[in-house]
Amino acid sequence: MESQILNTSKIDDSALWSCIKTGNEKAFSTLFKKYYPHLIRYGNSFIPFPERVQDCVQDVFTDIWIYRNKLNNDVVVKAYLLSSVRKRIARSQERDHIFRKSTSMDSVNFLFDFSIEHNLIADETTTAKVSHLNKLINDLPARQKEALYLRYNQGLTVDQVADILDVNYQSANNLLHRALLSLRKEWKGNTSVVLLLSLPLF
Repeated sequence: MESQILNTSKIDDSALWSCIKTGNEKAFSTLFKKYYPHLIRYGNSFIPFPERVQDCVQDVFTDIWIYRNKLNNDVVVKAYLLSSVRKRIARSQERDHIFRKSTSMDSVNFLFDFSIEHNLIADETTTAKVSHLNKLINDLPARQKEALYLRYNQGLTVDQVADILDVNYQSANNLLHRALLSLRKEWKGNTSVVLLLSLPLF
């Protein structure tokens, strides 16, 4: 069964996770290759130190392998990885005494630069408006922008967003609501803001 899972074009994260827990190195390698670029990009949104981000992401995967026997079965893998990288970077910053002693990263801005792919939008007028939407998104407060990124670009649930941001469900929902309200107020295009947020980013 494991070989069938690992040979499919669309790999199921839960199946990979289960295989990793049994010590399957191919499953571990597959998960690493699948998420490593995304986690690096997410980590780079917090600190301007690429080598440190790479170390943090690699440490997360190292811990997964070392402690694979103790991994929780009931895990949403993508959310777990994003949350782990976020906390690892916070601890790295804490050790350097750059920010206050915390693993919530409340003191760190989310610097990700949204840029929805123009080539996915055929209408030239809409393309120009999307450029404006990119600017509107990037001008949002950091927490709202991160919440949007996690909810729509990474496809996480509000509960998962709340867990990663270390806030309760209502607070995460409020962040998303305020962000979308602000965008819809300024967005004059015919295309749904939520649909555009779900498109791939450069």
